[in-house]
Amino acid sequence: MKPYQYILAAAVMMVATQLCAQPAQTRVQTGATTRTTTATRTSTTATRTAATAQQPQSRASLMFPTAVNPPADASWRRDIYRELDLTKDENAALYYPVEPMANGQVNLFTLLFQLLNTGKIPAYTYDISGLENFNQDNRMHFKDMLDRFEIPYEVNGNSIKVEPIDVPSAEVLSYFVKESSYYDQHTATYHSRVTALCPVMHRAGNIVDFNNPSFASDVQKNPLFWVKMDDINTYLSQHEVMTSNINNAAVMSMADFFATNRYKGTIYMTANMQGKSLIQEAGSDTALVAAQKRIERELVDFEQHIWHAPIDSAELARKDSIAAAEQAGKKVKKTTTSATSRSTARQSTKSEKQSSGSSSSGSSAPRVSVRRERH
Repeated sequence: MKPYQYILAAAVMMVATQLCAQPAQTRVQTGATTRTTTATRTSTTATRTAATAQQPQSRASLMFPTAVNPPADASWRRDIYRELDLTKDENAALYYPVEPMANGQVNLFTLLFQLLNTGKIPAYTYDISGLENFNQDNRMHFKDMLDRFEIPYEVNGNSIKVEPIDVPSAEVLSYFVKESSYYDQHTATYHSRVTALCPVMHRAGNIVDFNNPSFASDVQKNPLFWVKMDDINTYLSQHEVMTSNINNAAVMSMADFFATNRYKGTIYMTANMQGKSLIQEAGSDTALVAAQKRIERELVDFEQHIWHAPIDSAELARKDSIAAAEQAGKKVKKTTTSATSRSTARQSTKSEKQSSGSSSSGSSAPRVSVRRERH
């Protein structure tokens, strides 16, 4: 056993000698590398902490996921602007309750008003062109909006206090929404998403019927501001609205209300190169209604025939007109043929009668009568 012990001891001595012979500079560099690695890890942790601090909504976004935005490289997209009338049953879920309830339920405008007052979401000034402008220099200040529309408020240090009774949620009777219908070639799916909305306040003019204060002969529509759905979707997911007058237990979140297209609105503008509204392009109310129906039909055509050959609504309407004309022609031809047949039949019958009468009177053969005699 002793030879093996000597060999093991010699090996341990060689390793110890090599460790002791390592240059001091290498040991220093190793220590420096360790300190550098530690500093890097600390810097990375600080960066992550800073990023988390800059995104206070990340936890809420994970808890309340929202719809996917339209892709920037969509192969087909149509942007239209609709006006939602909150007095219609399809949109009433966005209007009620007019005043906040004890359980925390509020309508859409009250929610937006509170988020703006606390600085949780940005808002952008409504431009006279009617198009949204989400540039930073067009960002609206909450106090400027209050002053412009004469909404009472109090300033307490750096905060602004607005009494619940002064929030003009009852006057916001419509919304402008920008709706993007698009085909996503990455997922081979068709979607229709609301990308921006603008509350519109309806205020009466000077002529008011005092017997019926809610009636006024002059009502002005005042668009307040634009907000992006990206900025408010997280908060809309946390507030529910009632969607049925019969079943009061039927509720859904405001985000789902927009994502499932439960609203109903009329088209007042489309994204076009000239920036004109639909009434400017149509020129009259009758032409406006026809243009609205045509655009709605174009959207339905694209969605229904997305996997088939493209359908041109104008060509389809022309074909329908030709088919209707041909059908009408067939009816006219059938009616004419029937009348001709009836006339021919009458003439044939008359000729047969005349022929029968002539043969009876002109015949030379005497009439023979046979009389039987009784026996």
